[in-house]
This record gives sequence, C-alpha cells and structure tokens, in this order.
Amino acid sequence: MKAQKLLLLSAALICATRGLGEQEIDGIVARVGEAAILRSEVASEMRRAGLKSEEDFRAVLNRIIERKLILKSASDAKMTMQEWVVDNRIREITEEAFGGDRNKLMAALASEKLPYMEFRQKIKDDLIVAAMKWNVVDKYVTASPAEMRAEYKAHPERYTEGNTISVSVILLKPGEDDKRAIVEEALKTQSFADVAREYSADTHAKEGGLWKDIRPEEIFREEICAAIAKLEKDAISDWVDIDGWSFLIRKDSEINTKAKSFKAAYEDIEANIRTAKTKELYSRWLDLLKRETYIKIYE
Repeated sequence: MKAQKLLLLSAALICATRGLGEQEIDGIVARVGEAAILRSEVASEMRRAGLKSEEDFRAVLNRIIERKLILKSASDAKMTMQEWVVDNRIREITEEAFGGDRNKLMAALASEKLPYMEFRQKIKDDLIVAAMKWNVVDKYVTASPAEMRAEYKAHPERYTEGNTISVSVILLKPGEDDKRAIVEEALKTQSFADVAREYSADTHAKEGGLWKDIRPEEIFREEICAAIAKLEKDAISDWVDIDGWSFLIRKDSEINTKAKSFKAAYEDIEANIRTAKTKELYSRWLDLLKRETYIKIYE
C-alpha cells in the first residue's frame, strides 16, 4: 500500500508539471464543457511515460477527458472536499515520500517548477475523483455466491497454484520499430540474453530479460499472457505490439499446475468479479457523462 501511495505521489507531481519547452507547441486540443485541455498537458504526460505515437496521444488525451468529465460531474453535484482532508493527504504524502520534511517536499516541487497551490489543487482533484468513483461505482459492486461459483466453473485456469513460468523479454520503445530487424538478425548468432542486454528497454534487461518463476497474469497485460500461452518451451513469440511498445518473448520453463479449491481461491474469485464489474460500471458511467457533456476534440 505504501508503494502504491508513493506511486500516486509521483503521478501527482509529474502530471501537473508544465515543461519549459512546451509553450511553443501549446494550444487547445479539446474542450470538456467549459474546461480546456492544452496540448502541453497531453505532451507532458506522454513525455514522462515514454510515449510518442499518434495513438498514444489519443489514449492520453482520452484519459484526461475522462478526468475532466468526472470533475465536472462532481461540480454539478456540488460535491466538496473539506480542506482538512486535503491537508491530511498532503501530510501523509510528506511523511511517506519525504520523511515528514516539508522543506524536502517544497524543494521537489521547486525542481519540477510546480507551484505549491497547483500541486495542492491536483491532490484535491485526485481526492474528488476517487470520491466520485466510490459513490457512483465502487460501493455498488458486489460478488454474489452464484456469480462466484459461475466464475470458478467458467475459468478454472485462473484458479490454479504452482503454475509459475520463466520467460525472457526483449522490449523496444515506441518509435524503435526499425530495431526489430536488427534484433531478429542478432538472435541468429547471439543468445537471447545477450541481445536483450544490448537492445531491450525492459526493466530486466540487465538480467538478460529474464522474468523467473512468475505468474504471467499478475505481471503482464492480456496480450502478453496470450502470446506466452501459445509458446512451447524455448520457443520465441512473434512481435507483440502494445501502445507502440514492441515485445518479443521466449518461454524458458514452466511448472505444472493444479487447481485450487473454491475455498482456497475465494479471494481471487471475488477480486476478479469485482474488477470486471467495476470496469463495466465505470465504462457505462463515463458513456453517460459523455452524452450529457459537450466535448470537442480539435484535430
């Protein structure tokens, strides 16, 4: 939980930042009601996430639009966030990320050229978005016994134990498609590990791209898991494209699995149902907000 909160802090610090060089490309790219979204706002998030393609731009813009929609909905509903709640959250962030030293927090904001009041507003908006999502979506999501039994029966492969595998990954950043041929040629004469160390942007590149004894569904996105499931031992996948990133995967080993009992899998079953229902309800809510709000995207 602490690591998650620190990650949220990083997002708060980063997403609200305005880079010095962004003014030259700035301009309004979308409107949500009366709120404008600047190109620099989208570009800033893209840059810090290592994203470059036009598809990435639209994906990030859509996320910002969703956030503006929720904040507008909160305003329309006259939802307020007590200032002491915001203060408590900032104290919590200061304690967890800066050892309780407010001077270090201020120094971090200064290094990002982020005014304190802008940072504070970002934290307040985060709390409002979370509160709205709870009130409209999360508190209505339940997993009934019948739904859990049906899920357990329909997807036995999700509720197993001992099914760990080891895979090696080569990851190319967006805009590096030209390196695919280079990697493929290198693999004809070099080991997968050596090629990963030389070309991969994966966090395990120094270890030759090795992800050892893992459960893929706990680490990788569905597209990667699907590619891994098709591989025999020592086989290498085709390139898998996700949001501009290119993945090449080799299955190194796999440990046989056995099914968990319903009781042993209870928490996982409940979590999977709640996740799926939350995603569906959240999507329906956003669709409603989009129908009720003027949205203009400038090409």
